[in-house]
Amino acid sequence: MTKTATILGRLILPDSNLAPLNSTLITLNDGEYTTYSTGTDGSFKFYNIPPGIHVLDVRSNLYHFSQIKIQLLPENDMVPNCIEYIYPGATKYTIKHPLILTAHATYDYFEKRPSFSPFRIFKNPMVLMMVVSIGMMVLMPYMMQNLDPEQKEQMKKQMEMQQDPSKMLSQMWGELSGKSIADEKKKNAVRKGNKTRLKRE
Repeated sequence: MTKTATILGRLILPDSNLAPLNSTLITLNDGEYTTYSTGTDGSFKFYNIPPGIHVLDVRSNLYHFSQIKIQLLPENDMVPNCIEYIYPGATKYTIKHPLILTAHATYDYFEKRPSFSPFRIFKNPMVLMMVVSIGMMVLMPYMMQNLDPEQKEQMKKQMEMQQDPSKMLSQMWGELSGKSIADEKKKNAVRKGNKTRLKRE
């Protein structure tokens, strides 16, 4: 007859101010054996566990508990040899049986809603564009007062060209080809002068 063992334990919270620990599902080997802790003192029991290496998990939705690896050997009279690790890959510690498992942390599934702040409005790109455009409208008259007459004329021409896309494209094409609009006007005037001369002759 194969020897079996009983695994005993208890779940506790580090602070009495935390939410009470209700009846919690506890499993061995990812659900091969299951039991529930009592709601009064958090104790639990597994009966008739066969020899081998078993992994105990506390399936709590509120608190994080360590994982426990339990070794049961017939030659050791099925006395549980228990190793605790907070998470897979963490440092392992030998603990005594019956198990006393203390919650390490709480699970936070939702982020707290941030409090209202008027400065958060300026994080919106559309609001920033509106503020910049309004600032330019307010500062433009003062900027125009400090400009020279030539600079004012140049700005007026640029604004007129922005209103007329064809002029702006022609200027861009002239700059790319190394020719300016003034040169084109001179050439046109020379051509007209030559034509009038030919007519007179």
